[in-house]
Amino acid sequence: MIARALIFSAILIVLDQASKAWLIGVMEDRGFATLALAPFFNLVMVWNPGVSFGLFGGDPAETRWILAGLNLVVSVFLFVWMLRAEGPLPRFALAAVIGGAIGNAIDRLNYGQVADFFDFHVAGWHWPAFNVADIAISCGVAVLLLDSLFGRRVGARNGNHEKQS
Repeated sequence: MIARALIFSAILIVLDQASKAWLIGVMEDRGFATLALAPFFNLVMVWNPGVSFGLFGGDPAETRWILAGLNLVVSVFLFVWMLRAEGPLPRFALAAVIGGAIGNAIDRLNYGQVADFFDFHVAGWHWPAFNVADIAISCGVAVLLLDSLFGRRVGARNGNHEKQS
């Protein structure tokens, strides 16, 4: 099961990096102009030198190595957690977070910042731009939270009487 989770993580890294390479090319060909695809969705080119929502986004030269290193350290921690996790749901959720973290770390190492493209908006309000790695991280964290809140109850209800602590 760990091998499958690692393959899932690798697939997410490839999807993230391939989508970024393609979208950087598309945006470059357009002179980095916003591309409106729907009344609520644009493709934009945003370079994020920080972390989520641009936090800690000081000088890219100063933060590049620190944030890339932090991404990789967190990925190692999450990998150890994944090895100890029970069941496929938390393992695959952790694999998603690892894949996203490594995808963004690759950007930091290659560009000094993370490429974000997807811009959703409603009534003039824009969600911060994001990428495939961010989707993987967000979905993985959401699944981990839901599993920690409801997973044991579901297992107990289905006849799985593991010791709960």
